Amino acid sequence: MTRGVSTIITGAASGIGAALALTCSKPGAQLTLHTRKSETALNAIANQARDRGAEVETILGDLSEPGTAAAIVAAHAARFGQLDALVANAGFPLLKSLNEMQPDDISYAFLGNTQSFFELVQSAKHLLSQAPHPRIVAVGSFTSHVFRTDMPQFPASAASKGAIEVAVRSLSLALAKDSITVNCVVPGYIEKDKGTGDALSPNVLDEITRKIPLGRLGKPEDVSQAIRFLLSQDAGYITGQILHVNGGLI
Repeated sequence: MTRGVSTIITGAASGIGAALALTCSKPGAQLTLHTRKSETALNAIANQARDRGAEVETILGDLSEPGTAAAIVAAHAARFGQLDALVANAGFPLLKSLNEMQPDDISYAFLGNTQSFFELVQSAKHLLSQAPHPRIVAVGSFTSHVFRTDMPQFPASAASKGAIEVAVRSLSLALAKDSITVNCVVPGYIEKDKGTGDALSPNVLDEITRKIPLGRLGKPEDVSQAIRFLLSQDAGYITGQILHVNGGLI
């Protein structure tokens, strides 16, 4: 059997990460799926991926803690010995206003969102440089772009996710000599799995939905398909770009 694409996906227990994991699952695919602590949900996604023919490694860890990103890459290398694609999807949404935020909240957002992305890339660079079509995709957030008085604002999330976009542009130059493309997908308001702790209330979501030009919340699959394209060979001449998947939200 010809081997499929070898991919690391962080934040794969639910939502966009889970949808992407299943999208990438096929005979020969090699996946390392990560979550912070949702082990049961991650195992369920991993088993579905295996049913589709993929080989799957799972790993738990808090990306705000130094060493976790390196451990994820090391686990993948130990199991598969190669890496084609890195998807930094795990997010640390901080749904707090300026008055609610504490210093530790701000640090946590930047450690989990921004610093972990750099650590993942540093740890994965050597393996990726040996791949025929190496790809890195980070997942940003609409909070870095949508600034309206009639919608909720989350300053720490906005700043830490915005920093990822700057990192993507900078790293796309740094890694171009190794033919590694680096891009960012920026989701809008996306439907959350039931029970997700950072989900907004139904009333707030109904009000927000009326302000989205396409008239609906996004689905995880809407975003995972955009990521899948950027991981494909068809996207080989795209790097340093920010792709919005938000139903026209401005």
